[in-house]
Parts: sequence; structure tokens; C-alpha cells
Amino acid sequence: MSWITTFTGRHLDFAAPAVESICIEDIAQALSHECRFAGHLPNFYSVAQHSVLCSQIVAPEFALEALMHDATEAYCKDIPAPLKRLLPDYQLIEDQLDAVIRQRFGLPLQMDIAVKHADLVMLATERRDLDIDDGKVWPMLEGIFPADIVINPVMPVQARAMFVARFNELTEWGVL
Repeated sequence: MSWITTFTGRHLDFAAPAVESICIEDIAQALSHECRFAGHLPNFYSVAQHSVLCSQIVAPEFALEALMHDATEAYCKDIPAPLKRLLPDYQLIEDQLDAVIRQRFGLPLQMDIAVKHADLVMLATERRDLDIDDGKVWPMLEGIFPADIVINPVMPVQARAMFVARFNELTEWGVL
């Protein structure tokens, strides 16, 4: 068996992910319960909230892509980047799933550089606001400055609502 049952009762097959297996309700639910930094934070802070904030700091034409940039983590979970680099099979599965999600929501085949930059800006902001600045150099943040926002982590139910509301704002789908 290479599939999971999602929050809405769909089946997602990791060996052959299908567009019809992907839905925004599943993504919002799972990301709202997925803690950033593998949970190594003083307080819970979800991938859903991170994604909403990321979508708010990019130019409007990149907002939906920024909101969805971590959508694979709704199915594959958030694995810290240093560990993920050691798991090439996992990366392949995640890349295949990313392609299906991008197809489902009409996103470009590759993540735009503006979204990658916003993700780094959010990382710098999270480092500043989430009490995880250890004083050491984080090489990926060289030349990157925090956003002009303050992160106040919310509970999963709030993060889910924020995510769905932002999705509805950015699309004509109007779900939930």
C-alpha cells in the first residue's frame, strides 16, 4: 500500500499521485497542524500560517504560488532541509507531488524566484520573532532581511481558517 487517506476521505497514492486526489481543504487542514522547524519552537507555529504570511509579502501576481509553496508538506510532512537533502527518494516523491499540486491549482511548473526569496524573508522573520535566533550565522540568510511584520503564532483552527480565507481571496474557487 502506497497511499494515505486524507482529511476529506480522498486517497493519495504516493507512487502515482493524481490531480483529483488534491484538494484545498486537505492542504489547509494538514498544514495548519504541521509545526514549522520540526516542532523545535517555544510555541506552536504552523506551516499554514507561514504560507499565508509568505503570500502577503510577495507581489500580488505571486501570492497564490507563495500560499501554496509548501503544499506538498500537507501530504509528505515538513522534513528539515538538511535531512531532506540526505533523502533523494523522498525528494523525488515530493517533486512528483509538487508537479501534481501545481497542475491542480494552475501554478507555474517551477517555483518563481520571488517566492523563493519571500520564503527566505519569512525564515529571517521567523528567526527574529519566534525566539530561535541562536546568534550563529545562518548562511542561507546572508543578505536577507526580515519582513516588516511581526509574527504572532495562532492555533491550528485559526491557521486553517486564515489559509482557506487567503486561498478564497486569491482565487475564484470560493471553497468553504
